[in-house]
Amino acid sequence: MSITEIRGVWLTTTGSKVFDSRDNIVEAMEFLAETGFNVVFPVVWNKAATQFPSQIMQQNFGVEINPQYRGRDVLAEVITQAHRVGLKVIPWFEYGFASSYNSNGGMLLAKKPQWAARDSKGNLLNKNGFEWLNALDLEVQDFLLSLILEVVNNYDVDGIQGDDRLPALPSEGGYDNGTIERYNQEFGKNPPQNSKDSQWLQWRADILTDFLARLYKEVKAVNNNLLVSMAPNIHDWALKEYLQDSQTWLEKGLVDIVHPQIYRRDFNSYKGIVDRLVKQQFNHKNLVKLAPGVLMKLGSYNISPDYLLQLIEYNRACGIQGEVFFFYEGLRDNNNALAQVLKQGYYAKSANFLCLEDLNQDASQKEVVYEKRGLFKFLKNWF
Repeated sequence: MSITEIRGVWLTTTGSKVFDSRDNIVEAMEFLAETGFNVVFPVVWNKAATQFPSQIMQQNFGVEINPQYRGRDVLAEVITQAHRVGLKVIPWFEYGFASSYNSNGGMLLAKKPQWAARDSKGNLLNKNGFEWLNALDLEVQDFLLSLILEVVNNYDVDGIQGDDRLPALPSEGGYDNGTIERYNQEFGKNPPQNSKDSQWLQWRADILTDFLARLYKEVKAVNNNLLVSMAPNIHDWALKEYLQDSQTWLEKGLVDIVHPQIYRRDFNSYKGIVDRLVKQQFNHKNLVKLAPGVLMKLGSYNISPDYLLQLIEYNRACGIQGEVFFFYEGLRDNNNALAQVLKQGYYAKSANFLCLEDLNQDASQKEVVYEKRGLFKFLKNWF
């Protein structure tokens, strides 16, 4: 009996050498396929640069590609080698609406200062070291959407991915003149100084949801089979902190797969969040869209083999068909120890990647499909 799951991993430019050469990419894709993975999420937009030659970036900022990869097309190399071994490729726009990290806005805002997001004191919006573009501004939205469409029009990708910075804006933002004027026109008053005022919070979140609706529509217009994947922070903390209303995204059908970043370092914390998501945000109709983001490695932290197996077991017991790991290098540490745990355990048998048909079937069709796949038991728990 064939298995259908999302088995993914993020490919980064930080703390990783995968993109350093074509040979490294070849080796990484072969390793992932042999380990049982079926999809990769390579970063294509971070630190004000792309990992592909971008005419949009060249025209706007005079920088065609991340200088580290000048003369190459890293995205094209990843696509070629991933598809060769049967892996799907969903490019990850990591920085989203973030302009820079600890760089006072960096190159983007140096050239286009009018794109800056502002806090209630009029300062450049900074949260946890990240400086932000104004995600509520139509010109900024057009720019980011043009980067995404540049990828889907020019590359044989299987979808695109946003994260906790796309679509997102720290809730401390929105105090630029344009947004204040827009709010004033609608409500006859200026925005409240309390950035978490419920009406003000939801009004700004709705603007980002409208942007996602536009993004979804335009990506699907290029190719309806492309998947729109999002890895937001956890609902509803993400709404209060980053204006990410993933509940509404799901209700409006604006996302095909959701990878909430359940980056918890112990099983009980992870389980608590999964339980809440499954009970409060997802149901038997859309649970197939959930594949949690799992923290495998960060700095000196590496997930333990026992915890890794425990969380996958719990995902499957809850009817969750997959997960995505942050990030690739965690599989290679300690002589590929965690990769061996997966290869000899839950990923021992290869799995088909979930396609659009799997993700969008109605409940009655799903019952039949899941029963055939031996997954009917979890559906019964919902009725």
